[in-house]
Amino acid sequence: MERPWNSYPEYLRRRYGQPVYRIGIDGGFSCPNRSADGHGGCSFCDGTGAIAVYQRKAESGFFRSSPYSEEAASSLLPRLASVEEQAERGREFLSRRYGAKLFSLYFQSFTNTYDTIDNLRRIYDRALATGDYKEFIVSTRPDCLPDDVLDLLASYITPGRQVWVELGLQSASDSTLMAIGRGHGAAAWRDAALRVKERGLMLSSHIIIGLPGEGKKEYLETVGLVNGVLSDGVKIHNLHVPGGTRMGDEYLEGCFTVSSEGRYLEDAELVLRHLRPEMVVQRLVCETPYHRLLAPRVFPDKSLFLARLGKRMEENGTRQGDLFEG
Repeated sequence: MERPWNSYPEYLRRRYGQPVYRIGIDGGFSCPNRSADGHGGCSFCDGTGAIAVYQRKAESGFFRSSPYSEEAASSLLPRLASVEEQAERGREFLSRRYGAKLFSLYFQSFTNTYDTIDNLRRIYDRALATGDYKEFIVSTRPDCLPDDVLDLLASYITPGRQVWVELGLQSASDSTLMAIGRGHGAAAWRDAALRVKERGLMLSSHIIIGLPGEGKKEYLETVGLVNGVLSDGVKIHNLHVPGGTRMGDEYLEGCFTVSSEGRYLEDAELVLRHLRPEMVVQRLVCETPYHRLLAPRVFPDKSLFLARLGKRMEENGTRQGDLFEG
């Protein structure tokens, strides 16, 4: 069924003629915003760095600190072997589970440009040598995108391969960014986003709906910032609170609540209606594994939520971008 938004799976089918499946890679990177013992960093980060589920089979509980030490992150040869093994394991899993034929390579965990330029080149080259990837996706922070790194990423663009930079924003409110410990402001994000676009790279913007203290006014300000830099894609997450985090501690102390399904349906529809109509919506629901999640504990799975959102928008006669003012 066609969605009333420009969904990522449909974008990929239109571009490549069939589904494209992402292989999530942990390159052994750390993050400039947190220390090796897990202190500092974003208040919602639980130390896993969003590692793909099929790459962390042994996981069983909350995390307070990173499973990777600074010493391990600085050792290049094991990291090179690991990314190659992960790419092969991901391809095997996706082929067996979904019959996948086309793939993208997604450096997902922590800050994937936080290293020397030589190390980045060797890690990216090793991973990309494992197959023919239609998209190369690198998730990072605005304070880890110097010009030489952007030039390196742009060098991987080919006629048959797009290169995406997934750039974490979360909110356009500097007070919110400070409260959640992002370590940068909205202006720094905008500067990095514009430099990404100047290189011909595809820009994906990551935002969270439901952060403490925010409401519809702040959501629309965030959407306005993402629209203004002509972002090619957006990942919209409902707020999830993982255990073993500073945000988790604040939640348990009663400092804030998280959105119910009904409230997030309303907020997601509002955000979609104000997005540029051509922007690709790459995600609408956060999927923190249940055993790591403090809240929300009662929320439908992704497919059911998307079906309900699509039905709501169809009944309301709304679509992505119908309130966008260019």
